[in-house]
Amino acid sequence: MKNVWSIILAAGSGTRLTDALGGARKQYMLLDGAPLYWRSAVTFAAMPDVRGLVFVFPPEEVEARRAEVAELDREQQLGLPLLVTGGGERRQDSVRLGLALLPAECEGVLVHDSARPFFSPALAARVIDALREGAVGVVPAVAVKDTVKRVEGSQVVETLVRSELVAVQTPQGFALDVLHKAHAQAETEGWQVTDDASMVERLGAVVVVAGDEGNQKITTPEDLKMVQEARQATPVTGWGYDVHRYGGDRPLKLGGVEIGGEYQVVAHSDGDVLLHALADAILGTCGGGDIGQHFPDTDPAYAGVESGVLVKECQLRAEGAGVEIVAVDLTVIAQVPKISPHREALRKSVARLLGLSVDRVNVKATTEEKLGFTGAKKGIKAVACVSALRILK
Repeated sequence: MKNVWSIILAAGSGTRLTDALGGARKQYMLLDGAPLYWRSAVTFAAMPDVRGLVFVFPPEEVEARRAEVAELDREQQLGLPLLVTGGGERRQDSVRLGLALLPAECEGVLVHDSARPFFSPALAARVIDALREGAVGVVPAVAVKDTVKRVEGSQVVETLVRSELVAVQTPQGFALDVLHKAHAQAETEGWQVTDDASMVERLGAVVVVAGDEGNQKITTPEDLKMVQEARQATPVTGWGYDVHRYGGDRPLKLGGVEIGGEYQVVAHSDGDVLLHALADAILGTCGGGDIGQHFPDTDPAYAGVESGVLVKECQLRAEGAGVEIVAVDLTVIAQVPKISPHREALRKSVARLLGLSVDRVNVKATTEEKLGFTGAKKGIKAVACVSALRILK
């Protein structure tokens, strides 16, 4: 399953939070200077497996929200197709309307509630991996901590077996053809469900992958306070350094950008010295070792591999450890070629790769005054500094 899109549901009324937010819908409350729903979009955009996003808003707000999404994307440049549509009265109606916008080549879909803004790419990657292994429906879930009882009125009628219960989260993943079939049958037979997995369960097995305790849903005013208190973070820094010599057969790439010209590098992967330094710096934020440990140059599987793939793997590893990248500062050290003509392209490429706004990515270049191997035009090197926050659970 290679073509996966995500549907971000932001059409709900959020009545339990209306008073606390002064009458505003919770999906529009500001988080880090942007609407709550945008956090989910940024997270999905950081995943190379996600090819596009569909936002579902209240139908009367579609045009205003379409303009808002376009403006947010101009500022942050997610690098994905972003589609907007109106929702329906029920959650399942909103999902069905979102499905109608998916392109013909789409094979799988992640359905996500915008009220869960703190899910990680690592969690979503687990869902996609399960789809690729053949599951038609996948839900992330965490164990239930409290004893759960079934009641009628004020009378307890049954105590459920806690070891058999899980609390389900989003994003939930589905094979697109199966989800289309489930929604069609739900319309025909009048099913009323609270999530898409409830539909797909009637057509085939739905599997569970590990959820995340930090993937909290914002529903009540108390949830707002819990989220603010729970997301305490400590600053962390990672540093990376890498070198490649000239004279090989790999075209020179920096930050995922083809530089061109007469210089080629010796490398096992695609030889992107800037992204290799960045990958090491990301691993440094979580005590993750170095890229040589995870992607050894003796492994033929990594021959010619795009360095952006390695960076994303390192980012997923760091995020799994609770790390949220805040900013990166990169320096290319070379006598040749000139980097300044490519500086803005490098910034935009790295920002898109990491899911950051461009103003959080800095790219510098310097020579070593014709000293050393770079001064002799024998090679190129790069250093990277990553500033991040590590969430304390």
